[in-house]
Amino acid sequence: MNKQAYENGETDMRPEYDFTEGVRGKYATTLREEGYMIREYNADGTFTETHVLGEKTVTLASDVWEYFPSSQAVNHALRTLISLVPEKHVATTKRKQDASVAQK
Repeated sequence: MNKQAYENGETDMRPEYDFTEGVRGKYATTLREEGYMIREYNADGTFTETHVLGEKTVTLASDVWEYFPSSQAVNHALRTLISLVPEKHVATTKRKQDASVAQK
């Protein structure tokens, strides 16, 4: 990237930003070990926090990431795949319904 590309609007990144010293996966181990916190804000100004355990973290290989660059894209693809396996979907739904009834 160069100054001319920035001035022509070809990129949003400023020419003074240097990413050559970046380290891929620098925080991956910490994320797997400690997880992370999601904070959801409500319309009334309150919020809820959910701690997501690291083992629920999924890392995509770079060749897969090219096709699915966001969580939304991955979730859409996986939900499509799940819909192709109806017997598994029915069993999972039944298990969730049974657990919900048991909690009441």
